[in-house]
Amino acid sequence: MAGSRGEFSSRIGFIMAAAGSAVGLGNIWGFPTQTASNGGAAFVLVYLVLAFCLAYPAFMAEILIGRSGQANAVTSLQKMSRTVFQKRFAFFVGFGGVICASLILSFYGILAGWMISYAVEPIAIVLKQEWIAEWVIGSSIGRNLLFTVLFMFLTIIIIRKGVEDGIEKWSKRLMPMMIGLLVLLIIYVLTLDGAQEGLNAYLNPDISRVLEPNLLLSALGQAFFSLSLGTSVMVIYGSYISKKENMVSIGAQVTLIDVSIAFLAGLLIIPAMYVAQAQGVQIFAENGDLLEGPTLVFKVLPTLFDSMGNVGLFVGFAFFVLMSVAALTSSISMLEGPVSYAVERHNIERRTATTWIGFAILAISVTIVVNIDYMLDLVAILSTQYGQPIIAMLCCVFAGWIWQRSKLLEEIKQGYDDVENSFFWKIWPWYIKFICPTAIAIVFIHSL
Repeated sequence: MAGSRGEFSSRIGFIMAAAGSAVGLGNIWGFPTQTASNGGAAFVLVYLVLAFCLAYPAFMAEILIGRSGQANAVTSLQKMSRTVFQKRFAFFVGFGGVICASLILSFYGILAGWMISYAVEPIAIVLKQEWIAEWVIGSSIGRNLLFTVLFMFLTIIIIRKGVEDGIEKWSKRLMPMMIGLLVLLIIYVLTLDGAQEGLNAYLNPDISRVLEPNLLLSALGQAFFSLSLGTSVMVIYGSYISKKENMVSIGAQVTLIDVSIAFLAGLLIIPAMYVAQAQGVQIFAENGDLLEGPTLVFKVLPTLFDSMGNVGLFVGFAFFVLMSVAALTSSISMLEGPVSYAVERHNIERRTATTWIGFAILAISVTIVVNIDYMLDLVAILSTQYGQPIIAMLCCVFAGWIWQRSKLLEEIKQGYDDVENSFFWKIWPWYIKFICPTAIAIVFIHSL
């Protein structure tokens, strides 16, 4: 093995890193957009229930596989395999997660680059460099390449530092910064005209809608995918956790933070939509459908910030810095997937592996930028709608059907002696064996 693997030096270090991976552009923007498109508060209610009843058990499966194996995703899964077929199956699942994480990062870096470019615009305006302000929010190949490269370099630099000095150190810094910015923006937006209407739409559920099939499936998908399931990321992060830690409580804390930040994001975005609407910006079509969808952040919010005058420059800058930070805490986990595989399976030095893999993924990003009209959606759909649900489902199958129950119990007891008598142990093994694979399969079939 090329050097020491390292591990998280503290519980809070892992929690911040895992929550940082889970909390990305999907949570900060995707969750509010899904909420606005699927019944508002009714979607929020269903999402909260499914996050703890289904996503949390699946999340536990991945981090337990990682801590038991103390290795990259492929090796960890193969360690619990007993037959040649199971070992080949383990390679397929583990390496599939590595590929999935790499593909996600290749288009994620482009989106994150846009966030950075929109954060630069207010600075250019303050400095009276109007041509720069116009260029950074344009859709030129040059703009896309510059900010994609910048974001990928930031990700590579952090991962080159390793677990404790890279992932943990920067997650501890970036996550509190992100939460602080989010809270300040919420406080500001809630003082504006129209915010109360948005608050009512977000917090007052129409109970009659909670059983709508599309709403249930959308909430289920958001709950699973917001926790970075199906990308081998949580298997790897789990492998860096001390054997002394109580995995049941750690998993619950990460899930709670992830859900809480998604909820806070909705508390910002949904009222902001209604504030923009009160100022004459069209948010919803006549039939009530959300206009623009996922690209609304680049269409509506800049208009909202512009209407605030000079204060809007600061608010816009803070918001897009927030989005950039959210993207970075996710991207470092995605790059760690293929890097850990290269370091441990092929004995490549970490800095070398990080640099070469980072540049390889950047090359894919550049290819997407040059062919952005069709490749961006293609890669996003391939990795998130097909790759993630399949890999997440197969990890649940591993934990529920291949991992021997006695070995699984032994692993959890290392940090929680009395787990055998807990409510968690009475419910979770059955959940992971039957409920979670079925639920994820439903989401995948729906995506087809």
